[in-house]
Amino acid sequence: MDAYTGFAKVYDLFMDDIPYEDWCNYLAGLLRGQGLADGLVLDLGCGTGKLTRLLSEAGYDMIGVDASAEMLDVAVQENPDGKILYLQQDMRELELYGTVRAVVSICDSMNYLLEYGELVQVLRLVDNYLDPGGIFIFDMNTPYKYREILGEQTIAENREEGSFIWENYFDEGQQINEYDLTLFVREEDGRYQKHEETHFQRAYGIGTVKKAIREAGMQLLAVYDAWTESAPQKDSERVCFVVKEMKK
Repeated sequence: MDAYTGFAKVYDLFMDDIPYEDWCNYLAGLLRGQGLADGLVLDLGCGTGKLTRLLSEAGYDMIGVDASAEMLDVAVQENPDGKILYLQQDMRELELYGTVRAVVSICDSMNYLLEYGELVQVLRLVDNYLDPGGIFIFDMNTPYKYREILGEQTIAENREEGSFIWENYFDEGQQINEYDLTLFVREEDGRYQKHEETHFQRAYGIGTVKKAIREAGMQLLAVYDAWTESAPQKDSERVCFVVKEMKK
């Protein structure tokens, strides 16, 4: 899961079309619907911390966890008052000092879990660190998106601060999408540094995720077509799961 090294410097630049404010409002609405209007919340796979900061502004005490030191460097720079605690951890080895009221994991972080057993493992770890009745909300890219939207596509963008070429390859048999990223990042002296990264994500069907949730001992409350409260469709590109801790 080693990713987002060179890309960390320009991640927010190229992801400026992501409606983080809308995502925050959606998540906060779901949490409040479960009686969670405040308290300690973990952002799992927080990246540069944009959503983490917005949830903090919405009244939650936030912890951000990410495996990428480079992404967390950006997050810490945007957190000068130290209000948010950031931890560098692989989600498969999550370790907190205590429990939290809720966990969120957004922007397909869970798709980086390439094995079914890893998915169950992370769900169990989240379950372990949730307060009794705590809530876990996470999204995932769908097999439809990898197969029909991303697979075999090349995406490129050029800006003054940097440019990237993003090549996708979807293995239908393995249900693995390979992202080959070539980045040119502008340095302080005006020169451009080339970075190359390869990312892998796995497509999970809704039925498989439901099975993993049950195996982890958690309760599925809802599955939505992402950023709505409608049922997923055959052409849904992203789905959102709302899961509850039920063992304690």
